[in-house]
Amino acid sequence: MNPTDLDAQALSQAIHARQLSCREVMQACLARIHALNPKANAIVNLADDDALLKQADERDAMLARGQTMGWLHGVPLAIKDTGHAMGFATSFGSPLLKNAMPAADSLYVARMKAAGCIVIGKTNMPEFGLGSNTYNPLFGATPNAWDHSVSAGGSSGGAAVALALRLLPLADGSDFMGSLRNPAGWNHVFGLRPSQGRVPAWPKPEVFVSQLATDGPMARSVQDLALLLQTQAGHDPRVPLSINDGRPAFVPPADASARGLRIGWLGDLGGHLAMDDGVLAVCEQALQRLAGGGAIVEPTALGFDADTVWQSWLLWRRALVAPAIAAALALPGASREQIKPEALWEHDQAQGLNFNDFMRAAQQRSAFYAHLLRLFERFDLLALPSAQVWPFALEQTWPRQVAGRTMDSYHRWMEVTIYATLAGLPAISVPAGFHANGRWPMGLQLIGRPQADAALLHAAQAWQNLAGSLITRRPEPT
Repeated sequence: MNPTDLDAQALSQAIHARQLSCREVMQACLARIHALNPKANAIVNLADDDALLKQADERDAMLARGQTMGWLHGVPLAIKDTGHAMGFATSFGSPLLKNAMPAADSLYVARMKAAGCIVIGKTNMPEFGLGSNTYNPLFGATPNAWDHSVSAGGSSGGAAVALALRLLPLADGSDFMGSLRNPAGWNHVFGLRPSQGRVPAWPKPEVFVSQLATDGPMARSVQDLALLLQTQAGHDPRVPLSINDGRPAFVPPADASARGLRIGWLGDLGGHLAMDDGVLAVCEQALQRLAGGGAIVEPTALGFDADTVWQSWLLWRRALVAPAIAAALALPGASREQIKPEALWEHDQAQGLNFNDFMRAAQQRSAFYAHLLRLFERFDLLALPSAQVWPFALEQTWPRQVAGRTMDSYHRWMEVTIYATLAGLPAISVPAGFHANGRWPMGLQLIGRPQADAALLHAAQAWQNLAGSLITRRPEPT
């Protein structure tokens, strides 16, 4: 039994049945990382082997005494470099923060540790988490797990690649503008952006307004995804807008069905979103499978001015990103030359922002949310591609043109991801299929009703059951 072939739930069962020791699991994990990570560059700041094996031995000793910390007991995990994990710098991919050691674990990390995981390092990301292409001046670039010549996506690119290559059985990530969805789609794994407030963010300097980004899970199966969400989620009084609904069960039945599921297919929003050739077709084939399983799929219009949504998004994003960049610029010895141009653009665009502008954008956001509620009177889910383009050349920072249209910002080509984010809705990327070349994956994005994370995971499990061998395809390590 090769531990790295097992998904997290199966690995947990094998550890608790004493079919595998925690040491054997850690040894197998480290061996695969040492073999593949030099090219993959998915895991950064990897801890010392001996220290990790010592922790694994301690977990084995607990099992020998009949004790377990939880379902993640002895499972090796690496934390996205946006998350705080004691003993590892939280660098955000910036040389300015390469020695920034946290004073406490992020709340979701503490919950994963309490369930028994062993943190082995961090996963790579774009500098400051900006842009859906995982490269930074501190650790370099992370190529796609399926084709090392193209991008892994981002910002949770290292997490997605580590999962796809079986360097890790599970991964965490964060999602502001599709950062759990785009890299999941491009690496043929599952990525869930939970409902706003489902996974509380702590510690944070501001806890009332900064609600566009959220932490969340990534996995190779829906069951694993749901189990990790179950671990990460839950109200915390320090985060006043965190959801307090008694921690519902998120794990769907293994035989979940799509029968009767009503899905509104938004496609490219009637031509508003520029799309590479083949993206819509792959997602429509996935929807046809769902229809074959009893779902009712209906093309539908967004019914709300997409440019208004985009303008509201731009203002909210720059308002929330700019303070982080300002803090980096204020560090001793920092200069603008040490920060990526896209981050400086966000910072500079925010300098003229006033309260009336912000409130106008907040009202537009509120109107959009109210409109989506009316759409959900007709549909259980809304569907879109998880990305507008296929993975592009690794050395390309971002696509300047899509389908002959010029992109007017570094993130315009990711516009497809903003609708769930602005409305605070749960959204999942499920593996949809591949480019005609067979090397580039694409994801289908399913958006659920407010706080309906469990129902969304049920639908994703139904998709996994219908997708068959598509889900089990694996990249060939090189």
